[in-house]
Amino acid sequence: MEATIGDKICIHGHVVGHADRHGEIVEVHGEHGEPPYLVRFDDGHTGLVFPGPDAVIEHLPKQRGRSKKR
Repeated sequence: MEATIGDKICIHGHVVGHADRHGEIVEVHGEHGEPPYLVRFDDGHTGLVFPGPDAVIEHLPKQRGRSKKR
């Protein structure tokens, strides 16, 4: 699993009645985008996350460089 700062993460509830948790990755502590990640969740809580198989990373779209017109 690889992520960059600003990517979104969704951790699916694995018990009936537990809601999914959504957040934004604010720090990447592993090499080459690997976990652990510091995540700011939608409820305002921030925590260090080692995502398991119930987690999905939503990557930010890559921005294209601006070309200069001459």
